[in-house]
Amino acid sequence: MPLSPDLIDRLPHVEGILNYLAPMPEKPMNLTYDPPPGVPRSTGVPEPHRMTIYDARPVATRLSLDREGVALVEHHSAVRDFYDEDELRRVYYPEAERLVAEVTGASRVLVFDHTVRRRVWGGIDRAVGIPRQPVTAVHNDYTVNSGPQRVRDLMGEEAEELLRHRFEFVNLWRPIRGPLRDAPLAVCDATSVAFTDFVPCDLVYRDRTGEIYRVKYNANHRWFYVPEMRADEAMLIKCYDSAPDKARFTAHSAFEDPTAPVDVLPRESIELRTLVFHGS
Repeated sequence: MPLSPDLIDRLPHVEGILNYLAPMPEKPMNLTYDPPPGVPRSTGVPEPHRMTIYDARPVATRLSLDREGVALVEHHSAVRDFYDEDELRRVYYPEAERLVAEVTGASRVLVFDHTVRRRVWGGIDRAVGIPRQPVTAVHNDYTVNSGPQRVRDLMGEEAEELLRHRFEFVNLWRPIRGPLRDAPLAVCDATSVAFTDFVPCDLVYRDRTGEIYRVKYNANHRWFYVPEMRADEAMLIKCYDSAPDKARFTAHSAFEDPTAPVDVLPRESIELRTLVFHGS
């Protein structure tokens, strides 16, 4: 059942700055590596807007991955060290595949990537020698073009048959250490976003070019976050869905919580990227 405006207006909330994409005539571009001298890392200009960001906990059971594009679940992981790559693949990947399959009803789930982020004050994401940093630009990880292409990249000879059926990309995001108060993740209710708000953006790697969506400001956007999110909580975020009658893309961004203490512990988080298949 969709969330009513009256219910949302009664939710606890904070006011936070979200960095949208300023209007520009050309297609924006982000480099994933340190650029050579004189070359910008990104051509997109941020347009900050102060937005109301609602506490998702009181309505967590009402949120639907297929409607709002986000779900909040309790999940106690058996992982002891999220910085141990072998343990992640041996323990956390199978846990995540089971969890995402349960939530989505999928016939098959594949974890194909993960990113651990550890906040370094003043650090630039993807800079040499710096851990991956929270992303403070409103974005979505896939586009109408890059979603199917990523299936082809990952699934080889199976891809064309799999593309005949419904598939999704769902991220599983959680704090490594909680309660998390530094740079929490804000997620935009997919029902409040127009498709025209999404702007394709090239994501340039050294060996390939992908495509994500940056997002234009729209006063209708309705944002949620989970204050003081615990390590035994996880957020599922719909980043692509081939089904036209479901939430297809979910804008999201880290933001600075104005209620966080000055001596807040730096954010540590992990996100898994999963490929979700339905049908045979």
